[in-house]
Amino acid sequence: MPFTVVKFAEATKLSLISIDSHGDIEFVNPSACALFGYAKGEMTGKPITIIIPERMRGAHMAGLQKVSAGQKPNLGGRPVEVSAVRKDGTEFPIEITLSTWRGKHGVCAGAVITDISERREKEGRLLRLASQDTLTGLLNRHRFSTLLADTLAAGNAAAIMLLDLDGFKEVNDTHGHLVGDCLLQAIGVRLPYMLRPDAHIARVGGDEFAVLLQGVSDPRAVYAQADAILQAFTKPFELGGHVLELGTSIGFALSPAHGVEAEELIASADYALYRAKAAGGHSIRMYDATMRSETSARRELRDELLAGMRKGELELFYQPQVRLSDGKIIGLEALIRWHHPTRGLLTPGAFLPALDQSALALDIGWWTLDEAAKRASELQASGYKIKIGVNLFPGQLRAPNLIQKVASALQRQSLAPEGLELEVTETIALADDDRSLEAMTALRELGVGIAFDDFGTGYASLSSLQRYPLTTLKIDRGFIQQIRSRPNDAAITRALIGLSRDMGLDTVAEGIETREQEEALLALGCPYGQGYLYGRPVPFSAAFSLIEQKAASPALKADCI
Repeated sequence: MPFTVVKFAEATKLSLISIDSHGDIEFVNPSACALFGYAKGEMTGKPITIIIPERMRGAHMAGLQKVSAGQKPNLGGRPVEVSAVRKDGTEFPIEITLSTWRGKHGVCAGAVITDISERREKEGRLLRLASQDTLTGLLNRHRFSTLLADTLAAGNAAAIMLLDLDGFKEVNDTHGHLVGDCLLQAIGVRLPYMLRPDAHIARVGGDEFAVLLQGVSDPRAVYAQADAILQAFTKPFELGGHVLELGTSIGFALSPAHGVEAEELIASADYALYRAKAAGGHSIRMYDATMRSETSARRELRDELLAGMRKGELELFYQPQVRLSDGKIIGLEALIRWHHPTRGLLTPGAFLPALDQSALALDIGWWTLDEAAKRASELQASGYKIKIGVNLFPGQLRAPNLIQKVASALQRQSLAPEGLELEVTETIALADDDRSLEAMTALRELGVGIAFDDFGTGYASLSSLQRYPLTTLKIDRGFIQQIRSRPNDAAITRALIGLSRDMGLDTVAEGIETREQEEALLALGCPYGQGYLYGRPVPFSAAFSLIEQKAASPALKADCI
């Protein structure tokens, strides 16, 4: 070998090896020695099989014999990935490019060898990333769907469970996303211990998990596994000094009974999960055919509502709130209506339940807030000291950007904050007591009013009136309808009016329809009322006309303007 070639071979980081016609190592450079863990003298003259795994030696020698007999080598000139073995016996992947030539004593061969262990490791990591959830280490949605599809394509029975965490959003909102991520990791550790060893578990969404049970078609077996998960969530999670209580809702479906394709089976389990969540959470439901039609109808209505919102089919109507002593309008409650293209004018009860926990509920809630603020600003600009009350959706009260949204609406509409009152039902407020208190306190600091709506129908204690920074208490219509004939209703109403007055709150009785009810409330000391007796919900133009009519009355004009 020429001197310059030898120097190059010794200096290069490429691993170079050549063998003679007998398959013995004729030349090896320092890089190759280091790669395989030998000294040069330990390799030169030794059979090349010292670096070939034993299981592959037979095939190598057979190939060498074919080349010696005149056949063209299959691997000649192109890189191929194979396994090699070091002096210590460890195997590792290499990429080898082989060249052959005819020497004095027969066919010889040379190889350029590259260690591809790092590349293989990276490829393995990429493969894991393609199939694993990076946060929990569980399967991801893609891998879960593929595994389910393969199971069903093979004609095997299967059961899947979908899990949705009850209360996870509150953990994120209260403690931050870092704690939320740690909680998801803890769940990823706890779940496998609750399930049979061959269960495949995946995280398929933010706080959604899925379980595949291959070869299972008995609903009792699936229910037992689901119940084990449910019981596992009765034990709190202790993370970084936080004790977090969390529940879960579970829906499951079986193949072939509930679907023979992966997407169909997942959809069936999703319908069952929706029913479990609608039951209040911490429950298990198995799919049945009625769920699909009900959920499909709800989703269709939601799609219609989204399109209607974009087309301007939603409108706020306004119902007056009056001072009972003289009929002066002191406020308006904004109530949403939908001008459906085929069904006519729809009230909230016909479409809001379809929103449930969807993101569309927030979109409509923010639109409602902004529209009400716009009308309140118009009243202020016209010189009327009349507030507009608008109901908050449950998701709005829990939203981390609630304060920003309200402040932006006030600024955008040039509205003084006292012209807006946000109404919250006691049930919604108490569902997340600490978060609600924090949100309401911040809202009051903005200057907007806070009303407890439908008070008396939930489970709030009277101390709640002292705990929350309220400005108005609205007594539910259920106590007003038969206030003349039911002494208990009258007694409760009297107590609420007195308590509200003593705490400096405005009191509004809802659902007043007759003069008799009005007289009874006046006798009990109730200052304000709302109901069909004073006006049904109407478009803003009609409500504004009514305000102007009242203002034109000499007895009321001074108070209205």
